[in-house]
Amino acid sequence: MASNIYLFRQRISRFGQRMSSFQLNVSPLKEPLGFIKVLEWIASIFAFATCGGFKGKTEIQVTCPSLTENKTITAAFAYPFRLNEASFLAQPDVNVCDVNWKSYVLIGDYSSSAQFYVTFAVFVFLYCIAALLLYVGYTSLYRDSRKLPMIDFVVTLVAAFLWLVSTSAWAKALTDIKIATGHGIVKELQPCNHQGVMCYFGSVTSMGSLNVSVIFGFLNMILWGGNAWFVYKETSLHSPSNTSASHGQGGIPPPSGI
Repeated sequence: MASNIYLFRQRISRFGQRMSSFQLNVSPLKEPLGFIKVLEWIASIFAFATCGGFKGKTEIQVTCPSLTENKTITAAFAYPFRLNEASFLAQPDVNVCDVNWKSYVLIGDYSSSAQFYVTFAVFVFLYCIAALLLYVGYTSLYRDSRKLPMIDFVVTLVAAFLWLVSTSAWAKALTDIKIATGHGIVKELQPCNHQGVMCYFGSVTSMGSLNVSVIFGFLNMILWGGNAWFVYKETSLHSPSNTSASHGQGGIPPPSGI
């Protein structure tokens, strides 16, 4: 029992010594493993920024016999796209055509898909920072370890799959958001079906940035899927005999990707 505790403390001590020996080495960034990780980091920023920072509104024009000109009714919406909480407002805040427009909202709640996409992108952003810090600051620790490259490989595969899932879900939600805030809202609004009240679709904020977020989502999937090969080359699965021999001799396995 005492010997096991001693070995455990010795391993912790060695790991602490390695972690304390930070040495900046930018050469891994010139190799595919590090260079693609930088691209993944940048792409994740664009992914959550273009989606999470969106704000928009949709407008309809309303007229009735009591009005001499059309009045604009606006519904503002933003991330996380709980459209069923976005009520219509008249400018100025009056009951146009004797209708309390505040009691009417857009249709749909797409917060689950949007938040899943943005949250995952933020986690990827943080993981890329940690991985790059390991690549450039603790290169020898990464190369000597059998577990770190394997963990990196598993995370890379899982991330590529989750990028596919989250982006597909967000792309479907975005399509529904465009429909819910487009021309169809005139038919869905009950006051617009009242006798004497006529509604016309006005405009909706351009969703170009949201389209870009979907593009970056699939781009991230491609980057992580492609980088899986370079991470795999760092694991013992790629050349188990050479890696085992190097560790058995106390040597450092030759780098294959960085």
